[in-house]
Amino acid sequence: MNERLKKPFVNYDPDSDVLYIVAQEGEEEEFVEIAPGVNVELDAEGKVVGVEILNASRFLSSIINPLHQKQLQLQS
Repeated sequence: MNERLKKPFVNYDPDSDVLYIVAQEGEEEEFVEIAPGVNVELDAEGKVVGVEILNASRFLSSIINPLHQKQLQLQS
């Protein structure tokens, strides 16, 4: 029943500061840490079912802040 979702589903839990992206339906069999605090969850066939980002606000701010600064530079 591992059907691909039409669009990934994203959930953020502010209490635990975890961002979870569901890539497709399925049960997590294992996970692989691809970067500190970023886990890719795999099903029994090794297909990605989700991505979990721990300390999401810190992780995303390290991406968003430089993009915002670049945008401000372009607008000047």
